[in-house]
Amino acid sequence: MNAKRILVVDNEAKMRRILELSLRNMGHEVGQAADGEEALAALESETYDLVLTDLRMPRLDGIGLLNALRTRGDDVPVIMLTAYGTIETAVTAMKLGAADYIIRPFEMETVEIAVTRVLALQAVQRENRFLRDELSRGWGEFIGTSERMRTLYRLLEQVAPARSSVFIVGETGTGKELVARALHQASGRSGLFVPINCAAIPADLLESELFGHAKGAFTGALSDRVGKCELSSGGTLFLDEITEMPPALQAKLLRVLQEGSIERLGANTPVTVDLRVVAATNRDPLQAVEEGRLRRDLYFRLNVVRVDVPLLRERLEDIPLLAAHFLQKYARELGRSTPRLSAPALQRLEAYAWPGNVRELENLIERAVVLCRGDEIGLAHFPAEIANGQVAGDSTPVSPEPAATAPASLSMKTQVEALERQLITTALARSDDNKAAAARLLEISERALWYKLKRYGI
Repeated sequence: MNAKRILVVDNEAKMRRILELSLRNMGHEVGQAADGEEALAALESETYDLVLTDLRMPRLDGIGLLNALRTRGDDVPVIMLTAYGTIETAVTAMKLGAADYIIRPFEMETVEIAVTRVLALQAVQRENRFLRDELSRGWGEFIGTSERMRTLYRLLEQVAPARSSVFIVGETGTGKELVARALHQASGRSGLFVPINCAAIPADLLESELFGHAKGAFTGALSDRVGKCELSSGGTLFLDEITEMPPALQAKLLRVLQEGSIERLGANTPVTVDLRVVAATNRDPLQAVEEGRLRRDLYFRLNVVRVDVPLLRERLEDIPLLAAHFLQKYARELGRSTPRLSAPALQRLEAYAWPGNVRELENLIERAVVLCRGDEIGLAHFPAEIANGQVAGDSTPVSPEPAATAPASLSMKTQVEALERQLITTALARSDDNKAAAARLLEISERALWYKLKRYGI
């Protein structure tokens, strides 16, 4: 367990000292306070991970201290030390939010077990709180309530606390690095999140970037340099576009993962590293293995857990939430009030193919906010490929059927809805009303199809 800061509160100096020595032997940092008043002052000026307090003390007792902490919103866990005659009071303290209580006299082993248990529980609670908060708003930049996104959230919640390697697969613009950062933040690992784009660094420099080098290792190596593997020890190393790493370097990386140590270029002394590797690619990793882009043994070492990031066209029902998020983001950056999307504009966003995924949507919304001078964004603020009606799953704009007369309604919303209904009806007819097959024809998720069937009353 990592060292934590613990505050011992007791009016008996000898007891404080005994507890301090025991907790320091466990590897923790320890502060002292003689009563609740001193403890509150200490907690005002410094941050502690745990409070170990006697129940009965002058001025402000343990119950008063606990009440004061919870009243001001401090959720630091509290363990009560209590004599036999005050067990009922200790139970009352538990109801008020104490994490545990220990009956005096006690063995120090009992204290150590309680402290270890409460600190471990605190770590889990913080992690779960983070996950709940992220899920409630879509894991930070991950916005969406579609079934594909909910499946992703559940998988991330399970995988994050583990040390296992993760392989993230998804098209460009789906947010693979966001997934990796979310995994690191929820992992509880105290080290850094260190990303490296294997496609953006020349092959002859990538080895030095990963493993570092010693002074004089090559021309221009004027000093020692710590590599990304060493820098991310205790944290997470994110290898983006792993299939672009040269095969010889992949072999060295595999050895590092197997042995848990690296050697800087030009140095002979191994350095132990504690790595959690998250790799990502926009290719099919198995195809990359067959093509020789990715070593088979490295693939199996990295692919302990695979995470597939859904395409935007597979979760069209999330577009209103995503669009609203980006509208607020860029309006805030520009110091403007948040404009609204017109109904035809939103309809067109939901019908577009999104080859660039969420990144393309974000860029489009940023452009629209910059160009908009009123309080509503319409089709005029969109690029031609969207304004002209390119639909999901198609790469060419949809041309209207020639007609002898103009349509009865010039409402863009009405025309877009009519086109969507027509496409859905045609797909259902071709698939003999098989919803899954129709969704594949439309190149949208089955859930997105059901959403549109309900929306249009089909």
